[in-house]
Amino acid sequence: MVSELIINDLTIDPDCQITIDLPLPRLYTHTLMTMPVHVIRGKKPGPRLFVSAAIHGDELNGVEIIRRLLKQPVLSKLRGDLIAIPMVNVYGIIHHSRYLPDRRDLNRSFPGSKKGSLAARIADLFMTEIVAKCTHGIDLHTGAIHRSNLPQVRANLDDTETMRLAKSFHVPVLLNSNLRDGSLREAAAEFGIPMLLYEAGEALRFDEVSIRAGLRGILGVMRHMEMLPTVKGRKISENEPFIARSSQWVRAPRSGIFRVAKSLGEKIKFKDTLGTINDPISNLEVPVISPCSGLIIGRSELPLVHEGEAIYHIAQFEDNRDVAEHIEMFHESISPECKPVVV
Repeated sequence: MVSELIINDLTIDPDCQITIDLPLPRLYTHTLMTMPVHVIRGKKPGPRLFVSAAIHGDELNGVEIIRRLLKQPVLSKLRGDLIAIPMVNVYGIIHHSRYLPDRRDLNRSFPGSKKGSLAARIADLFMTEIVAKCTHGIDLHTGAIHRSNLPQVRANLDDTETMRLAKSFHVPVLLNSNLRDGSLREAAAEFGIPMLLYEAGEALRFDEVSIRAGLRGILGVMRHMEMLPTVKGRKISENEPFIARSSQWVRAPRSGIFRVAKSLGEKIKFKDTLGTINDPISNLEVPVISPCSGLIIGRSELPLVHEGEAIYHIAQFEDNRDVAEHIEMFHESISPECKPVVV
């Protein structure tokens, strides 16, 4: 197991909790910039997990998930190390932007370079100081601006250990997702680090269900890794998640005002009508037809659409179980009316 831990030239001893400010390039106003890193080391050795959020600066659910995670009393019984980074793209957070000031996507800039662009330098810093020193990782995301995602985990499900981690996250849908060039997940894979990407909610918005599901998922993964003790009598739905091996976006056949007919998490059939696009001048209506059967895992929240714009994301399953009932049970178990998510 990993023992020594040094971040930003600071040696962190076991049974210690500390916050470290990783230095970032200054703003052009000479303002100092840092990336906050919360480190909790257990008394006993074990896995070292990093949990990161806001690699895209407008994706805020993960920031709140990490805040709640760090307040969990059970972390006093931690075995191994937890490294939590609530705001990786601090610049994007400041500007309410997905991107960095150089207009680059940080999640397409890994593993980075010490002498490259601003994005490349931040990616290199994160890889060197955090990822390379960990055994496992969870990266928290939301949908893009004006798009919502059903709580889901994307990962390389062909890897046995990653599949076990994904199932322990306890979300209804797992999406077998190819590695994207320049992504954190691809760079972590090069280090042999199993990693999950959690997607839920919408950019620039807090969504309570997405936040609660994310917190519960991280705690479930940590229990699976034996970083946290299991709780007698505590039972999470034993339903197996639905595993999607493929998905596709449905695009607007024309420009206009889009009126939705299907909800996020709803099961659909081939040739179902997903909604209609209305021309505000001629009042012509064009239906949007589903090209496949599956489950809606992503949806545009903006009624104004241009031709070719992605408006629904549909996951396709080989499993014939009742996915709609499974989604309903998930929402019931994680709804804000339920008791707080704790271990």
